[in-house]
Amino acid sequence: MKKILVTGGLGYIGSHTVVELYEAGYETVIIDNLVNSRIDALDKLKELTKKDITCYIGDCRDKELLRKIFKENEISGAIHFAGLKAVGESTTIPIDYYDNNIGSTIALLEVMKENNVKRIVFSSSATVYGTSQEVPLKETTSLGATNPYGRTKLFIEYILKDLYKSDNEWEIAILRYFNPVGAHKSGLIGERPNGTPNNLVPYIAEVAAGIRPFLRVWGNDYDTKDGTGVRDYIHVSDLANGHVLAIKQLDKVHGLLIYNLGTGIGYSVLDVVKAFEKASNMKVPYKIFDRRPGDIAVCYADPTKAKEEMGFVASRGIDEMMEDHWRFQKNLYIKK
Repeated sequence: MKKILVTGGLGYIGSHTVVELYEAGYETVIIDNLVNSRIDALDKLKELTKKDITCYIGDCRDKELLRKIFKENEISGAIHFAGLKAVGESTTIPIDYYDNNIGSTIALLEVMKENNVKRIVFSSSATVYGTSQEVPLKETTSLGATNPYGRTKLFIEYILKDLYKSDNEWEIAILRYFNPVGAHKSGLIGERPNGTPNNLVPYIAEVAAGIRPFLRVWGNDYDTKDGTGVRDYIHVSDLANGHVLAIKQLDKVHGLLIYNLGTGIGYSVLDVVKAFEKASNMKVPYKIFDRRPGDIAVCYADPTKAKEEMGFVASRGIDEMMEDHWRFQKNLYIKK
C-alpha cells in the first residue's frame, strides 16, 4: 500500500494527523529531527494506531535521507509540517528560520519531483495575513507577514504557487492554521514543547501546575469584551482531520487549493484562562503587561470555504479543548 510521508510527524500537529490518517485508512512514513518533538511520541503513536509505523530520525533538508526514504517506501504524497515555529524566536534567529523552513521545503519538493510524486499538503499559518484588520479572515484577504516565521510560511506559499504555475501536474493544498490547542482524547499525545512554551495554553497549564508563577497577559486595553486579545482556537484533532480531508479533496479536485482551518469563533485570553480553570479546577494567576508590538485586537477565521468544498467542520468547543489539554498535561505531571 502506498504511504503518505509526514514530515515533522512526531510533533504536536503532525502526530495527531498521523493518528487521523490511520483512522481514515492511510499508511504513513515519518521523518522528524526531534527539534520540536520527542522520540517517545513514536511509541504513543504505535499504541494509538496499533501499527508498526516507519520513522526516520533526521533533517528534512537532508536530500540523501529523503532519497533513501523514497527508495525504501512507496510514497504517494507528503504532508509537510517540519519547521521551526516560534514567532518570538524567529525575530532573534531569523537566518535559522529561513534556512530551516524554506530549505527543508525546497529539498522535499526536489526529491518529490525526482520520484514523480507531485502531491503535497503544506502546513501554513494565519500569520501570512499579517496585521490585517479584516475579520473574519478569508482566503482572499491580503497577505503580508510581519515576522520571520510568518514570512517563511508566506514565501513557501509563493514557492508552491510558482511551482504549480510551472507544472500543473502538481496537486497542492495549502492549509492556513489558526491557533491549535487541546490534545488527543486518550491523553497519550499533546503539545509538549522543549523549553519555555511559546503558545498560550501550554504556558497556562504550567502556571496551573505551579511550574511557572503566573501568566503574562499582553494588554488589557484592546477594543474587546474584556480588553484582552481575541483569537481563533481550534482543537488539534479537528485540525488534524482537516489534513485528511485535504488529501481526499486532492483526489477529487486536482490543482492548487488554499483553505483556512479555524472555528470562526474568537475567544479572548481571559476566556481561555477561565475555560482552563474550569477544566483543571485550578487557579491560573496572571499579570497584565503592555501590549506587544504588532499584536492586533481580534483575529479569527472564516472557515466557510473549507466547509463548502471539503466538508471541514471544527466540532470541538473551548471547554473540550481545555479538558483534553489538561488530561494530557496532567498525565505528564503525574509521571514526573
